[in-house]
Amino acid sequence: MPDLEAARKKYETAEDLLSVVKMMKALAAANIREYEQAGESLTGYSRGIVLAFQGLLRTYPTGRIEAEPPGRALTGIIVFGSDQGMCGQFNDRIAAYALTVMKGLGTDRKDCRILAVGQRAFDRLAGLGLDAEDTLPVPGSPGAMAHAAQDLIGVIDGWSTGTGVSRVLLVYNRHLSGPLYEPAMQRLLPLDQEWLAGIKAEPWPSRVLPIFRMEADGLFSHLLKHYLIASIYQALAESLASENASRLAAMQGAEKNIRDRIVLLKSAYNQERQVSITEELIDIVSGFNALEGGEGPDL
Repeated sequence: MPDLEAARKKYETAEDLLSVVKMMKALAAANIREYEQAGESLTGYSRGIVLAFQGLLRTYPTGRIEAEPPGRALTGIIVFGSDQGMCGQFNDRIAAYALTVMKGLGTDRKDCRILAVGQRAFDRLAGLGLDAEDTLPVPGSPGAMAHAAQDLIGVIDGWSTGTGVSRVLLVYNRHLSGPLYEPAMQRLLPLDQEWLAGIKAEPWPSRVLPIFRMEADGLFSHLLKHYLIASIYQALAESLASENASRLAAMQGAEKNIRDRIVLLKSAYNQERQVSITEELIDIVSGFNALEGGEGPDL
């Protein structure tokens, strides 16, 4: 009986664990869609920023816009990871990609300022010798992403004024579909001159040409801030969707392993149960035979 009870408990525990994994799968899938929608909601906002830049660049001299600094420059790298676990290789991949980006740029560690978004990304970077100066928490919901973007803007401002960082890169995982994602890098600052030239060359989408009464430099700085916030918000949305995609993949693998384990545990439980039944039947038959072979009462 003790062996049967132990086998039953193992089987029931595996069934309970399977229920938890299935619930986490459903939650991860729902979160993916939620963060995708958060990113999609930014489409109109981003389009408005591009149109505003286009209208300004019709008269604004692009030569006044800061270009990529020549030679060695201090680089700020923001690496987006996670605070929570059970998300597979999510943080390992982005930390390794950050190292690849640094090597590709020919940038030494001493010429970089690194910020990790997420404690687990911070730890993975440290394991690769890329100790981040600081870490910020990962927003726990789409509603917290705007506040997180503002915090990152504050960090970038501090880099620019306090340490002389002239180039800022965003390193994050970009969601593809379902459980699939890939590492990506975006140069946030300085603005890409080719991108600006492309915007300026595009035809204006209406017959009415834009005008502005605000001072051009002030308007450009205002648009730049909105562009930075939109870019960081989009990177956060992509990273959070990818985190849940990686968690979904991990839970899918765990579900398969648990189902395979349940088959084995159920088989072991059935065997123990059959052994127990057989032993009980033998005891009953033995007792019956003992009674049949014994002497009857005196009359």
